[in-house]
Amino acid sequence: MKALIVITLIIWLVSAVGLVIFVLLHSGKGTGLSDMLSASMYSNTGGTSIVEKNLDRITIIFGVLFIVSLLVLMLIYPTSPII
Repeated sequence: MKALIVITLIIWLVSAVGLVIFVLLHSGKGTGLSDMLSASMYSNTGGTSIVEKNLDRITIIFGVLFIVSLLVLMLIYPTSPII
């Protein structure tokens, strides 16, 4: 049981840090870091670039991992009984 808690805590921590990083990488009105990095490689006139789409997908994956690991921790983490 302890190993499951440790593994879930590690997944939760990695997903939380990854979620923060990838949310901060999103651009707001074309002035973000992802726009600066992708401006030289892709044209931004045709809508969202491939880099933005991949950034969205990675952010969604980290968000789902965060929520799932949080729910698993809620179920398996030992708590003291309410008296």
